[in-house]
Amino acid sequence: MPGRELWILHPAGEAMPQGVAADAVQAVLIDGSWSEVGDMRRAVGSWGRVVSLPMSGESRYWLRAQQDGGRFSTVEALLFLLGALGLTREQAELQIQFELHVYAGLRARGRKAVAEEFLATSPIRTARPELLAGLQMRRPR
Repeated sequence: MPGRELWILHPAGEAMPQGVAADAVQAVLIDGSWSEVGDMRRAVGSWGRVVSLPMSGESRYWLRAQQDGGRFSTVEALLFLLGALGLTREQAELQIQFELHVYAGLRARGRKAVAEEFLATSPIRTARPELLAGLQMRRPR
């Protein structure tokens, strides 16, 4: 987009600049396995500035088989970007949708105990109680 700096998000990029307005940037989120992301970064790195986001904590993407520390899903990278750019309303809305996706995915895979553990620290308990009640309802066979 004219007038916006293109950021390519990648953990090996330079630190995100401070004080950047949300309407001054556009971002490319690379999605793939960790080895694929490195190859994709090399392919698109010349398009813009390769930027690393300030990401910390534990991943909430419990659908991944391996939960290595410091590794986040693509949507979590977008959540961190929204927060860093001060788009807190958008970040909160996307966080709820992401949490619902993970919770429903765990239940659909038959991992109900893990889903309940996930739910214990999830904002969807208070944000969408009616939807949770519907997901937890026993269905006739």
